[in-house]
Formats: sequence, C-alpha cells, structure tokens
Amino acid sequence: MITHIVPSQTARRRLIVAADAAILVGIGFGAGCVAAAQPHMSNALHALQNARVELEVASHDKAGHRAAELRLVDEAIGEVQAGIAVGG
Repeated sequence: MITHIVPSQTARRRLIVAADAAILVGIGFGAGCVAAAQPHMSNALHALQNARVELEVASHDKAGHRAAELRLVDEAIGEVQAGIAVGG
C-alpha cells in the first residue's frame, strides 16, 4: 500500500519562501560577481549614487538646474546599471 503525503498549507508556504530566498540569494550572488568583475563600473555607479544624494540635499534649485542635474544623474545611473548587467 502506497501512502501519499500531502503537505499542509504551512509547509507549502515555507517551501515557497525557502525557494524564493534561494533564488534571491542566487541573483544577488550573480549580480555581485558581475559587479566585482567590473570594479570601474561599480565605482562609477557608487559615485553617481553619492552625487544624487548630494544634489537632493542641496539648498536651492539653482533656477531649475538642480532638477535637470538630478534627471541626468538618474539617467546615468540607469545606463551604468545596464552596462553592468550586460557584463563584459
């Protein structure tokens, strides 16, 4: 006689959470490896992120220039992240 074990809802949720965590760890590890393999790109990304923080706390908009600078820094951050994702 074969008995089938039916997992409870709690066991299923735990399995799903564990699988999701494993996937996120794998993605994080892969992204870390790609960034580590591209130290200049990673440094550029950190510099742009720091520049964005500094622009956010600047006291004046400088006749609209700060808003434009934030937009351009955001665009540059996106481009660097895309470059890191491509690798090479």
